[in-house]
Amino acid sequence: MDYSDQPIEGPLYIGFQGAPPLFLCSIFTSFRYNMAMEVTQILLNAQSVDSTVRKHAEETLKQFQEQNLPGFLLSLSGELASEEKPVDSRKLAGLILKNALDAKEQHRKFELVQRWLSLDMTVKAQIKTCLLQTLSSPVPEAHSTASQVIAKVAGIELPQKQWHELIVSLLSNIHQVPAHVKQATLETLGYLCEEVSPDVVDQDQVNKILTAVVQGMNAEEGNNDVRLAATRALYNALVFAQANFNNDMERDFIMRVVCEATLSPEVKIRQAAFECLASISSTYYEKLAPYIQDIFNITAKAVKEDVEPVALQAIEFWSSICDEEIDILEDYGGDFTADSDVPCYYFIKQALPALVPMLLETLLKQEEDQDQDEGAWNLAMAGGTCLGLVARTVGDDIVPLVMPFIQENISKPDWRQREAATYAFGSILEGPSPDKLTPLVNVALNFMLSALTKDPNSHVKDTTAWTLGRIFEFLHGSTVETPVITPANCQLIVTVLLQGMKDAPNVAEKSCGALYFLAQGYDDMGASSPLTPYFQEIVQSLLTVTHREDAGESRLRTAAYETLNEVVRCSTDETAPMVLQLTPIIMTELHQTLEGQKLSSDEREKQSDLQGLLCGCLQVIIQKLGASESTKFVFMQYADQIMNLFLRVFACRNATVHEEAMLAIGALAYATGPDFAKHMPEFYKYLEMGLQNFEEYQVCAVTVGVVGDVCRALEDKILPYCDGIMTQLLKDLSSNQLHRSVKPPIFSCLGDIALAIGENFEKYLMYAMPMLQSAAELSAHTSGADDEMIEYTNLLRNGILEAYSGIFQGFKNSPKTQLLISYAPHILQFLDSIYMEKDMDDVVMKTAIGVLGDLADTLGSNAGSLIQQSLSSKDFLNECLSSDDHLIKESAEWAKLAITRAISV
Repeated sequence: MDYSDQPIEGPLYIGFQGAPPLFLCSIFTSFRYNMAMEVTQILLNAQSVDSTVRKHAEETLKQFQEQNLPGFLLSLSGELASEEKPVDSRKLAGLILKNALDAKEQHRKFELVQRWLSLDMTVKAQIKTCLLQTLSSPVPEAHSTASQVIAKVAGIELPQKQWHELIVSLLSNIHQVPAHVKQATLETLGYLCEEVSPDVVDQDQVNKILTAVVQGMNAEEGNNDVRLAATRALYNALVFAQANFNNDMERDFIMRVVCEATLSPEVKIRQAAFECLASISSTYYEKLAPYIQDIFNITAKAVKEDVEPVALQAIEFWSSICDEEIDILEDYGGDFTADSDVPCYYFIKQALPALVPMLLETLLKQEEDQDQDEGAWNLAMAGGTCLGLVARTVGDDIVPLVMPFIQENISKPDWRQREAATYAFGSILEGPSPDKLTPLVNVALNFMLSALTKDPNSHVKDTTAWTLGRIFEFLHGSTVETPVITPANCQLIVTVLLQGMKDAPNVAEKSCGALYFLAQGYDDMGASSPLTPYFQEIVQSLLTVTHREDAGESRLRTAAYETLNEVVRCSTDETAPMVLQLTPIIMTELHQTLEGQKLSSDEREKQSDLQGLLCGCLQVIIQKLGASESTKFVFMQYADQIMNLFLRVFACRNATVHEEAMLAIGALAYATGPDFAKHMPEFYKYLEMGLQNFEEYQVCAVTVGVVGDVCRALEDKILPYCDGIMTQLLKDLSSNQLHRSVKPPIFSCLGDIALAIGENFEKYLMYAMPMLQSAAELSAHTSGADDEMIEYTNLLRNGILEAYSGIFQGFKNSPKTQLLISYAPHILQFLDSIYMEKDMDDVVMKTAIGVLGDLADTLGSNAGSLIQQSLSSKDFLNECLSSDDHLIKESAEWAKLAITRAISV
């Protein structure tokens, strides 16, 4: 029977004129692709509790996908669209469809996009028809899943100028009578705005989408599901509304509807509306002035009276305003001129007298178990976080508004009041000036130390230890003029913190944190530190903490090792013998984790975490003892054993541990110098494995850094391994599977290798230089790029320039320098381009002017005339010579000398 001429009838197809009937979706699959298989049962089996049934079904689905992708996708879309099918199979069909279109990893996403675009047009049309029809399904799981899949397809096709009828089709659907169709369509528009970038949709369609969404949010809309879908859709659509927010009338209308939605009787709608307000505050900060008073009234009411999920979002609005004002004030340092991008409206400063009391009130709404739950987030925590942001925004002005609350509540019998007062104090320690805070801290410090030991309540102790950590972080150290820690109170502070480390895990963890910042403040004390007399006791106490039965709770073990590392890192020469004694202790602990006992997967994960912490600890010890010749000499007795331990760690399959072991080996290579060559035959295979690890790209990035460390340690002794390393690095650079963040360090690493092996780099020039040139061309221009892209481009430029610098320095004084002459014009052109773009950061500027100097220094008179012909070398040099940054200025002065020599030859 030929179904193609059958008329379409019934309410199901309204708004999707021309779409074939539903059953065609499945029939198309079966007949056209001869894949008559019962996909429903397989999908249900794939969710079975019986692992054998489940695995068999998953395998069948995988084979179906590999053998006949079009039939597979059509089967899934037919399943999703069919009202006869069970909810569970429809939902999974939609989920698999979605995963066939998108992935987190960039390279996989790219493959899936290409795969979809290369499918037969008829097949794609058929799938899209099924998806659109599913929006009319009365089953929420089906139409909601279809919404997400449609958005994924739109994310691929709209930028390619395909499926241009989609938005029209969706908008015509808004006027459907069944509320669930309207709800599903609004959800789809919301997801679509999340997937597609604003420049893909023309303004006329943006206006229509916003009109549909805002109408759906209106109080006249009787159906709450529709209103909620519309409010959530607006959240995603806001970034499209630039032109509409520039129009006073349209902006007023949108703001009125959002503010009305914050008063809806439905909790989820109120919550979604406040989420919209928070997003508007960051996206359209400069448009908020006319509405800020009304918004304050709405948010204050919500914080005082509404349920927690809504109140949290109301606080989030003010946190978001703080973030904006902190950014503006940091960017312009408070000096606003007419050409500032966004002026600061000082909303927080104006709201201060009412905002601070509102936030202080929230601090009293703690939850009994919040300190034990790592993911806890409640009104008191949100209020304290916002108070901290307010302090950073307004500085000294917050102090007189918060101090009366602290003084009133700090000694009250109710633990909630004492904890809230302590939390308020800790929250305002970053932002106001030390001059304003130091007198207050001097009065409060003894009280806090007493509370940490004697307060009967664990919450109060937890917050007290956290506040002490904040005092030591912001008001202690060489930059603070009036120290709060003196010879008179140092011993008491150490004693109290070590006592705190014996308390409940959450209190002990915060006490470790306070000790961490206490040690950090003495980092650059030179020969002697006030902590030296307590060093042995501190180290012993921290090791004891790591062995506590309950050290797995509240991140306690991790905090203890991090603090131990900081105490070691900031220690002085006086305590070096004690650091040396610590070395075999940590080695023994690492050795014990490597002994072959049978562990459950949960125990193995804990074991891996511990190995990572111990490798990190050894890295700090190596760096500390390797920094001076006298301690390095004694430490070297352990070097071989430590290296063997690290090599054994690589046998454990865990990315985090590999990363930590790699970093520690880098430190060991640097400390050992040329003698490290003896470890290379054994270590090289792990180095190669790390460079090939595209999946866990952080391991790859760390390994690239270690190649640099090893080059600096071995110099030309690295030569036997260079072919393998260079092959792998060049492979990494040309791969689209490797995360882009690893590529800048790889370029730098080419420079490290060239510097280590000098003129022996000759045989790699023909491979490395073209790759550097094409990357340089790509990174030269950034027009139209967003901030994130410009930041990445600068990292890339810096890597490329460091490679050039290493190559020039490596070839210096070699008879083979003439090999580099042919590359000089291109490098100068690259320097011209990035100078003209005017978006170099200081790091790139320093490296770039250094490369200009290296080029002149290595090529001498051969470079002189080229530099003179260069478009902007002279301007660039002059700009760097007058830079405020002394590092740029230093590099420029050296470059000037080199250029002068090259020109005068």
